[in-house]
Formats: sequence, structure tokens, C-alpha cells
Amino acid sequence: MAALSFLDREHSVAAPTYNRWLIPPAALAIHLSIGQVYAFSVFKTPLVEHFGSSETAIAVIFSIAIVMLGLSAAFGGTWMERNGPRKAMFLSAVCWTTGFLVAALGVATDQLWLVYLGYGVIGGIGLGIGYISPVSTLIKWFPDRPGLATGLAIMGFGGGALIASPLTNELLGFFADAPEDAIAQSFLTLGIVYFVFMMFGVFTVRVPPADWSPAGYDASTAPRGSMQTTGNVSAASAIRTPQFWLLWTVLFCNVTAGIGILEQASPMIQDFFGDVTPAAAAGFVGLLSIANMAGRFVWSSTSDFIGRKPTYMLYLGVGAVLYFLVATAGSSAVWLFVLLTAVILSFYGGGFATIPAYLKDMFGSYQVGAIHGRLLTAWSAAGVAGPLIVNVITESQREGGAEGAAAYRPSLLVMVGVLVVGFVANLLVREVDRRHHERPEVVDAAKVGAGEGH
Repeated sequence: MAALSFLDREHSVAAPTYNRWLIPPAALAIHLSIGQVYAFSVFKTPLVEHFGSSETAIAVIFSIAIVMLGLSAAFGGTWMERNGPRKAMFLSAVCWTTGFLVAALGVATDQLWLVYLGYGVIGGIGLGIGYISPVSTLIKWFPDRPGLATGLAIMGFGGGALIASPLTNELLGFFADAPEDAIAQSFLTLGIVYFVFMMFGVFTVRVPPADWSPAGYDASTAPRGSMQTTGNVSAASAIRTPQFWLLWTVLFCNVTAGIGILEQASPMIQDFFGDVTPAAAAGFVGLLSIANMAGRFVWSSTSDFIGRKPTYMLYLGVGAVLYFLVATAGSSAVWLFVLLTAVILSFYGGGFATIPAYLKDMFGSYQVGAIHGRLLTAWSAAGVAGPLIVNVITESQREGGAEGAAAYRPSLLVMVGVLVVGFVANLLVREVDRRHHERPEVVDAAKVGAGEGH
């Protein structure tokens, strides 16, 4: 359609005067919007009351959304690389908004399956496409600081809940006296607000010309770590390398452990320290959200200086030690418990933000967005494994008579083992064999075919 031709990749190539520092705000506009998914729990109780269903039936909505995030990122990554970030961001905005609208219809008509379809399936597709849409563009604009650039953007996904939670609470109180009667209107409002906000990202984002590089930066003379490739690997070839599956394992283990804390944080602090009020527990969860968001920027930026592999040694190795301390000494003092869990959640967030730069080091920037999308299936798997591990083990401990910290200790120690597996996988990562590299003329032809440089 001619009216939508501005979305085409060839129409989004930056002019010589374009400032690359406009790309992080464009990416943030997308990630802050889709980061609302971390605040879905605000709707949980009102939805239970509205539909008269179980908490498990409502929790499935979030699980569907995360599974669809991983699947759509995996299958949409190559399409995004071919069509460019602007079209991908627009598709994300349309799916994310449509998800809210269909969910609102489901609430208004008392059809829970429509909420599954809307927020879970359609909205989940918007999540996946939106999550990966700015990544490869950021890396191409910031070859000198890829960890900083991706950290700035992906920080928004972790921080989206800090905006969405109070906003949702205000909307639920504004439209009706009872929150369960205000869900449909709140979904509609959020859908419209997020669409407008995401359009800022759509209209602002640009791709660099094929021959562009930052002033004073020369890739051929820039310092290169032992793990950084000089070649480029396609998405199809990447999944046939051991490095891809080792990094898949690394991300899976890091995310599984992070979700373990997220799932149990609020009940854990109350069971560890019986005098903690619900308000204080809620404040603790908010602190963890800040740690999650800050870790995405701080640790990924640090990886530009110390390297991706050492950074993941920190996430997984130190993370395992911290998890062990939570299991064995976390109930001894509130301040210690809060400190340990906050650092663990900063590693969780940092893992998400650092992985695109790690992939760029391993496979080059040619199809890094598509490779990143396929790797995010680890997130989908962890989204199932993490809650399953902590909930099943903790529940079985309680049925056996365990109370307080003792009920959580076995699941926490299992997570120590998960992190050790990830640590070993990271140690095994080596530079990709040159036989997987694409020929330079193939990479150059792909850039020309996409319209870059014209």
C-alpha cells in the first residue's frame, strides 16, 4: 500500500545529518510500552474477581504472552532483518494494541478465551517483534559501544512495569468503584496510549547507510577481544553452530534463575521475616524492578570494557554464590536478603541486555537481529521451567511440613545448580569457526538489496 510505503526499509535510511543518539529513545518508546507485560499482575486479582476463575487460569494469560514472545521473535527475526526496524516496530504496535482491544472485548463479553487470544497470543506476537525490532539497528549504529546501546533500550523493557503499574492502578480506580468493573476501559485506554507512544519510535528510527561508521571509528583498527569475530554468520548457519546452543543454554539458565526470584520474592520475604507488612513487601518488589532495570544498563555497558564472556561469568558464577547465600543465610537479616536478591535481579536484567552484544561478537552484525530472535526461545522455555521448579518444589516442601525459609531452601539450591550449568556452558564458548562465515560479497549484496546506501 502506497500510504504505508514510508515503512519500507529503503525509505528509512538515515540522512547524513541524522544523529545516532535518536535511536535509543526510539527503541525505548517500544520497550517501555511492551514492558507493561511485567505489570500484568496488577490485573490478576480484578480478572479473577470479574470472571470468577482461579488464579492459575488468569496466570496462563501471562504465560501465553511470554511463550508467544519467544516464538514470534524466533520466526519473525529474519523477516525483521529483511524489512527493517520501522516496519517491525509498526507491526509490533499494531499487534500490541490489537491485543489490548481484543482483551477488552473479552472482558466486556465475559469471554475469557478472548483475553487469552488478545493479550496472550496477539499481544505476545507484538511483544516478540517489538523486543527484537531495534536490536540489530542499535548494534549497527553503535559498533563502538554495542553493550551500552542495547542496554539503554532493553532497560526500557525492565522498567516498563514502573510506569505501567501505577498507571494501571489509577485507571482501575478512575473508571469504576470496583477494579473488576474497570478492566475493559483500562485495556482500551492502555492500548491507545501505547500505540501513540510506539509511533514515536516508528517515525524516529532510521537505519545507517551501508558505508556509515561513527566519527573516528575504524572497525579494522578498533581493539578486538579474542571472542570478537571479523566475519558474519547468517541466522540459518548460526543455529548449526555449538556456540548458538551454548549461548542458548547460558540465557536459559540465567533467566530461569531470575524468574525463580521474581516468582517467590514477595511471599519469600514475608515467610522469612513474619513481621514484614504487605506494603513493605510490595516496596521490596518495586526495588527488585529497579534492580532489574538498572542491571540492564550498568552490566551491559560494563561488558563493553571487560568483554561478554567475563560478564556472563559474573552473572552465573557470582549469581550461584548469591543464590546459595540466600538459601543458607538469607533469612538471618532483612538487609542481607534484600541486597542478595537485588544483585541477583540485576544479573537477570543484565543477561537480557548483554546477549545481543555477545551474539554480535560471535556472529557479526549481518543478521544479529534474527539470531537474537531465535535465541529468545530460551526465554520462553525458562518462562515455563522457572515457575515450575520453584512452585512445585516449594509446594511439596510445605506439604511435607516445612515452614518459613526451610520450605524455599531446596528450590533455591536447585537454582544454584542451574546457574552452575550455565557457567560451564559459558566457559565452553569459543570463537565461531570461519567455515560458517558468509562471503563478504553476499553480505554486501544483502545491504544493497535492502536499500541501504541509496
